[in-house]
Amino acid sequence: MQYWVPKALALGVLLGLTGCSVFPNDAHHSKNYRVNEGINVPDGLEQPYQDPKYKMAVAVYDNNSDSDAKLYRPPQQVLTLAQGSWAESKDKVAKVYFDKNDGIEDLSVFIWESLDGVLVNHNTGIVKDARQEGTIETDWYSLIRKDEGWLWEDIVEVSRQRFAFTVEQKEHQRTASLTAKLLDYQSDEQPLTDTLKQQLEVRALNEVIAEFDYRYRLLAVELRKQQGLLSLQGGFDQDGNAAMLTLVEKSAVMDRLSNFLERVNFTVIRLDRDLDQVKIRYEAPDQSVWDSIWGEEATVLPLADGDYIVKVSTTDDGQTALTWLDSEEQVLDAQTMELLLQSLLEVLRSRGLQI
Repeated sequence: MQYWVPKALALGVLLGLTGCSVFPNDAHHSKNYRVNEGINVPDGLEQPYQDPKYKMAVAVYDNNSDSDAKLYRPPQQVLTLAQGSWAESKDKVAKVYFDKNDGIEDLSVFIWESLDGVLVNHNTGIVKDARQEGTIETDWYSLIRKDEGWLWEDIVEVSRQRFAFTVEQKEHQRTASLTAKLLDYQSDEQPLTDTLKQQLEVRALNEVIAEFDYRYRLLAVELRKQQGLLSLQGGFDQDGNAAMLTLVEKSAVMDRLSNFLERVNFTVIRLDRDLDQVKIRYEAPDQSVWDSIWGEEATVLPLADGDYIVKVSTTDDGQTALTWLDSEEQVLDAQTMELLLQSLLEVLRSRGLQI
């Protein structure tokens, strides 16, 4: 076994000595060609010896020569990052489609509001507002800027643009499209080309898509908060025991209850679908100073540490009841259930969860 060590060392030395032959030498390639003037030796000293075999003429390849100067960039793409957004690969214009997501009452209005948000961010306005006919024309704003300076950088406008945005909605109002078109352009540095025009239109469109995504995420959080507040309320099961009531069907509650409880410091021990009950264990979270500083304090529920059983049943009026029992299978009293309900509602409200 010890004989492989010197052999490996010898192989490493051999590869090191033959490195010049292992890797290709592109030093003489025109784009890598750079040879500077020789060393200027003061009078009285000899010029360093240079082998004529490796002598190269003094020259520097011009990467920015007019004859070969070309700009290679990937094509601009419509970023369909918002939920329900998509683009047609064959479209020759800057265009995106939106599907009506849950919680959006009027899709075209939601798109226009997203565009308004973009214009506010650019501190600009609308020159022609004909959104009832499906189009608006913006005032001037800048999509391309550059930084100048060192410690205190100044943002300099390279160009300014005006755009027309068009919203077209399908008759079923479940799908709408948004198109961006460059109307006017001003710049002292960068002339407008067809490629630049396409890039600006796509960039302007992508800003609206990003704003749409941001606003819908906020809306989704609010929807989850509302659903959380409304999903649980105090009441009684069909046997008259204090319980939590929800309008969600019993089968759906069984599927989602265990996941919800695990997120509020319960451990699910067993999920019994035959008996329609969930056996859980509660351990109060440890509170630390750092949690309070960072605002991440976990909610402590008004329960003693230990095992519990949640029975899921249906009331006479069709609601789903969650009845809580302790480790001795005694139903929790009404006061404890009320405190527990308020604590769970607070978790639902703060985290945007639902059951």
